[in-house]
Amino acid sequence: MIILGIETSCDETALCLLEVQDSKYRVLANIVHSQIELHKEYGGVFPMLAKREHIKNLPIIYAEILKQAGINENQINSIAVTQGPGLEPALWTGIVFAKELAEKLKVPIVPVNHMEGHIVSTLIETIGTEFHTLKTINFPALALLISGGHTELVKINSLGSYEILGSTVDDAVGEAFDKVARMLQLPYPGGPEISKLAELARTENIPSVIKLPRPMLHSKNLNFSFSGLKTSVLYTLKEMGNPSPDQIKDIAREFEDSVTEVLISKTQEAIEESGPQNLILGGGVVANKHIRGAFEQLAESQNIPLYMPISGLTGDNALMIAIAGSLNTTKPSEEGFVARGNLSL
Repeated sequence: MIILGIETSCDETALCLLEVQDSKYRVLANIVHSQIELHKEYGGVFPMLAKREHIKNLPIIYAEILKQAGINENQINSIAVTQGPGLEPALWTGIVFAKELAEKLKVPIVPVNHMEGHIVSTLIETIGTEFHTLKTINFPALALLISGGHTELVKINSLGSYEILGSTVDDAVGEAFDKVARMLQLPYPGGPEISKLAELARTENIPSVIKLPRPMLHSKNLNFSFSGLKTSVLYTLKEMGNPSPDQIKDIAREFEDSVTEVLISKTQEAIEESGPQNLILGGGVVANKHIRGAFEQLAESQNIPLYMPISGLTGDNALMIAIAGSLNTTKPSEEGFVARGNLSL
């Protein structure tokens, strides 16, 4: 079976052709087209611009992915497309494209939850062209999903069966990184820029002077909040007036440390409460080396296997959507197959 995966939940136009045989997968072609350069002037993703670019790019990338895979479109057996969560104007572009193509090819469509895609991405062994199996995972498992739009702790009873244990009450962690980066006048996307400065603060042994709060660290629940942390950075900058380069690095380090400490603390609480057999860390913010390292230490201290996506699969991509679609865990929606920006697991 050959599955076409389509992902357009934000500002990446991504398509993948995946061959599945006997629970093994082989990547025929996988393309992610980023719109970062177009959105830089806005300091974040501008939804209607993302929509326009998806509409323009989808047919171009579709033709290219068929060429790379060396197949014709009539060999496609099904289509997996992101239904949500995400930016609804962007989501609709992928869904409309998938529906029109499915009608043309007379193949079924599988709507996929984007967050389930991030969970599944941690089980992918490689993007190579040989046949591979997904990593084995034991249940229940615990997932922390951290991205520009989400911060969620999820208990996984099985793939397709999820229980939200905690989530952000305001800004998602990736969103907080980007907003603080704008305050520091760093280019978009801000997360990697803050991480670079934080690492320089550590390697250059810059004195740690700035102290920021650890929001909801003792809230007695598993929810997160990063809006107050962002506000603390704003007040700190106002007090400084004209911060020096070393002070900027110090702020970046303290901000990253605060976020990491909160994520680790909440996840440790969730481990103690839910007793998972595996720990999953998924989403775009997983690319942050400091956070990855902290979770590796947590998993080792808790003696629990840790699953994280391989390089190239931390961000939004269609490979995770295609594989999630192949697992056929999607439940029919009472609202029908429409874009759902706030779709939950």
